[in-house]
Amino acid sequence: MAVGNYAEPVGESDNPKELLRVGDTTVRVEGELVPVVDIELGAQTSVYFEHHILLWKQPQVRLGFMGLQNAGKRFFAGLQIFISTAQGPGNIAMSREAPGQVVALKLRPGEMVDVREHQFLMATNNVGYDFYWQTGLANVFFSRSGLFIDRFAASTDEGLLLLHGYGNVFEKQLGPGEQLDVEPGAWLWKDASVRMDTVTVLQSGGGGGFMGALGALVGGASLMMNRFTGPGRLGLQSMTYHEPQAEGAQQAGGTSNIGGVLGGLFNQRQ
Repeated sequence: MAVGNYAEPVGESDNPKELLRVGDTTVRVEGELVPVVDIELGAQTSVYFEHHILLWKQPQVRLGFMGLQNAGKRFFAGLQIFISTAQGPGNIAMSREAPGQVVALKLRPGEMVDVREHQFLMATNNVGYDFYWQTGLANVFFSRSGLFIDRFAASTDEGLLLLHGYGNVFEKQLGPGEQLDVEPGAWLWKDASVRMDTVTVLQSGGGGGFMGALGALVGGASLMMNRFTGPGRLGLQSMTYHEPQAEGAQQAGGTSNIGGVLGGLFNQRQ
């Protein structure tokens, strides 16, 4: 649906139904409420994933560990420096064990996307995995999107990246200079070309001014929002993973407690 020149985010119709093929590996997404990624690994293509999401594997599938780029920086930031790998041939499956949808991104050589921490399911071995610090004090202390953002980039061959979005997933195509303000827990992924900043409800033209900010505070909504500026794609999720709050309490998107932000490094929700 479009209002004037504005096109609303489009909902992902469902988990991918078709088989996804990269090299000699085939990926199938199964289940509806809590999707499972079922992978038939060939002998040439390996995949990597976070340790705790493995569900099952055939005995002949070899598990290993892969060191991540910028391991020193990751170590001092409190991030994981190793990640699990699987080498076929054989069957392996994984799941985030949470309601949601799987997003399948086939990355062309040189293509880069940014993803929220701890929301990728798996990637093929020809997809590079790095991270970057959020810039700007407002982003670091108020956005509640995490201090770091994962960045995935395909190398010389097409790669496959699977993400888990909580609830339902939507996609918005932002034109050059087009902006969208998003609740901090609701964005899932974006093209690297999309810029993310943090603004207050007062700075957001449609926020209702002072009374809008007061209403957000009383209602327990976020006083801060992430502003995304195109061009590029932006993935949104309908179920944010802020901790539940009592009515009238300020939710995580609006907190400005530095200790809470830094504490997230050592007590991250998975």
